[in-house]
Amino acid sequence: MSDHSHQDIAKHVKIYITVFVALLVGTIITVALNYLHFDSMALTIAIALFVATIKAALVACYFMHLISERKMIYLIMAFTVFFFIGLMFLTLGAHYDYPPNTTTL
Repeated sequence: MSDHSHQDIAKHVKIYITVFVALLVGTIITVALNYLHFDSMALTIAIALFVATIKAALVACYFMHLISERKMIYLIMAFTVFFFIGLMFLTLGAHYDYPPNTTTL
């Protein structure tokens, strides 16, 4: 009839509840960062992006079932992260391409 036992289903439900609680804690941390004022805005953004990355990994691994996929999925994800970081550095590098402000009075 069914090849899933009660213990197997209970184990998956426990994992999903744990991931849900972790996502709630991550959301609370992200909202709390909005009210905390660090010395630099870059530090606040870096911490918020770190928390968001952990939350995205939890969603991808458990809710999208990528934790049990083959190595090819992880290779594709690694290339995506590599190119995303490369594009961010190109964007930051382009910020300094503007000529200096040489207006005279």
